This record gives sequence, structure tokens and C-alpha cells, in this order.
Amino acid sequence: MSDSGRLLAGVRVLALEQYMSAPYCTLLLADAGAEVIKIERPVVGDPRRSIPPFVERNGVRMGVGFMAYNRNKKSLALNLKSDEGRDLYRALVSKSDIVVENLRPRSVDRMGLGYESLSKLNPGLIYAAVSGFGRLPGREGPYGDWPSFDVVAEAMGGVMHMIGFADKPPSPSIYGMPDLYAGMAAAHGVSMALYRRSVTGRGQFVDSAMYDGVLSLNERMISLAANTGARPARGDAPGFYPRGLLSVSDGYVAFTVPDDIMWRRFCRMLDRPDLLDDPRCDSPAARTENRAFLDEVVGPVFADLTRDEAVQRLLAVGVPAGPVQTSDDLLVCPQLEARGVRVSVEYEGLGELQFVRTPLLTSDAPDVPLKPAPTLGRDTRQILADLLGFPDADIRRLGAEGVIGTASE
Repeated sequence: MSDSGRLLAGVRVLALEQYMSAPYCTLLLADAGAEVIKIERPVVGDPRRSIPPFVERNGVRMGVGFMAYNRNKKSLALNLKSDEGRDLYRALVSKSDIVVENLRPRSVDRMGLGYESLSKLNPGLIYAAVSGFGRLPGREGPYGDWPSFDVVAEAMGGVMHMIGFADKPPSPSIYGMPDLYAGMAAAHGVSMALYRRSVTGRGQFVDSAMYDGVLSLNERMISLAANTGARPARGDAPGFYPRGLLSVSDGYVAFTVPDDIMWRRFCRMLDRPDLLDDPRCDSPAARTENRAFLDEVVGPVFADLTRDEAVQRLLAVGVPAGPVQTSDDLLVCPQLEARGVRVSVEYEGLGELQFVRTPLLTSDAPDVPLKPAPTLGRDTRQILADLLGFPDADIRRLGAEGVIGTASE
């Protein structure tokens, strides 16, 4: 379908972004139909352009991570260290609905490009800042000026403390998870602010902190510690059992038996009705306490089954289960195929490359657009000419003076 039928069609976003968190936010907005103009430094661009791994074919090279989070965007190479570059940015802000940025705290304020300054130019501006520890005025906290990447947020948010085994050091989770969640939260905030603007006519500041986001994913640690006195740690049972992994003949299966209803179903599947009256298994707490006993009962039942066989036996009695999938499994998963989660994007010189779409689907726009991530400065001329009315001679001058970049790099 055309972009005009999408939820955010007609919305313009300036993305003063780099690495992952803000780019994921604006990817969500772009997939929903917004026009996203990515502001990059001339010559070097978003640092993620230069971070491996790369796809290299026919003399063309692009970073896989950059491509994954920057499709459906335009690239404007603009030198914000120059007075004229900052003036161009302000002119674009006056014609935009949203700014999303994740630069180091206070850097935009030093350039005179923070929310307080820009909102005077455009009172309807929605300004989303993604940071490590938060930037809402009055709520910055003692860590507000700290830079942050995913591992820092995971460590401080307690997630790393919970991952792994009791006798091993803390472990990180999926690469970039705090960035992506903070970007998703920012996109959620932007969407709500857009609705509010339709009522009041005014924009507002949207503050998404990686630390806050990680802790919201790990809220159980706080709620248990504050309200029950428990101190969750690596290797702790979640409070009900059986749960976790089953070793099968060709890998592993994940499953969970969270309550007595499913426990009765599970016992029927095991053909062990005697366990229903066993005091070691007659409550979630008892089953958790007697994990070793239950592992000895359950493990042999599944050891010789395949993943598919084990999953089907569990699903047949209503116990949630699924295989532990590898990258090879994900590349051929029929559910992902049916949902259109794997998308193919055509890149000049590189051919057709496969990525993962953003997760939200809506009935009027069930498929996302699939425009490739831009080369650096690809859209500079078009943006300056169409949005700001610059003649070609002025664009050439700005390029010669290093205010903008127009080459496809």
C-alpha cells in the first residue's frame, strides 16, 4: 500500500541520532509512514555506518547494524558545528512535527538546539530525547550527565545480576536490548504526544531513559525486594515449577507449568497421577522446593524425543512450550513467514538482504515499507531544495564550505 494510508503519514521527523536507541525509535515511526530525515555529520555520518559486521559485494560495503535500523529514512549530511548548519537545522525544525535525538546529554543545549530553544520556534514541536539516565528538566538525577550503552543500563538496572548461574558472574542479555526498549518507549511517548497535540495544539518533551526502561522490564526485582523482603538473584526459581528447559534428542524445549491447573494437565501427560497426591508436589511452593526430585521425574520422559515431538506432547495437554531456536531455525520458521516478520530489502550493488520488521501490525497497514537505508547525504539536495527552497547554486556553495554533505558515501 502507499505511505499515504499509514498511521503516521504526513508526519515529519528530524532524527538527530546515532548508534541504536534513537534510530530504532525513528525506524518504528518510519515503518508507520512518517517521513524521517536522519541528520548526520558530513563525511563520517552515524558511527554505526563504520561498525562491523559488513555486507560487501561488488565494491559496495554497508554495516549490517546500520542497515537494520535505518531503512525507510532520508539522510541529510549537516555540519551542526557551523553557524549556518545550525540555522539550517532550525529552519527544518520549524517545518517538522517531531525531533528525536540521543546525543550526549547537554550537547544540544550547548549548540542552542535543545527543546527549550526549539519549542520557541515551533510551539507544536514534540521533542523526544533518548538517553542513559533521563533528561527531563528537574528529573535528571545525579547520573543525568553520564553517557550510557546497553551493558551499563543492564548492569545498573539489575538485569545482569539475574542472568546466568548462581556460581557464575553476572551475564549480559541480548545485544542492544536496552537501546531497543528505550527507542520503543520513546516512540510510544511520541505517539501519545501527537494525540495530545491534536487536543491542545502544543508539543512537549518526551524523555526516555535506558535505565528506567531496563528497570521496568526487571520490575519484579524491586517489587519483591521492597514488599516481601526477598532478594532475587541468579539461579533463583521464579516461585513455581516445573519451568525452564527440557533436554531432548535434538536440542532443547522451553516450557512452564505456572499453576495447579496446568500441573494436573502435566501429570496426565507424564502418566503420573500419583504425583497429584504427593506432598512434594501439591503446591507451587512445594514443587519449587523439590526441583531436584521433579527434574529426575520429568527429564527421562523427554530425553529421547525430538523438539517437535516434545512440544506437541506438551501443547496437546495445554502446557505452553516451544523449541529453543537457533538462527538457522529462525531463517525457516513458518510462523515468521506467515507473519511477514522477515523482510527482504533490495540494495543497489548488494542485492536482496533480509532483516526483521518492527513488531507492530495494524489492519489498514499490514506490511511495512521496504526502502533501503540511505547512503550518507543521499537526500541532502532534495531536502534543501524542496523543504527550504534553496537554489542549486546555494546548495553547491554550502557543500563547498563544508556546511552540508551531498555525496553518496
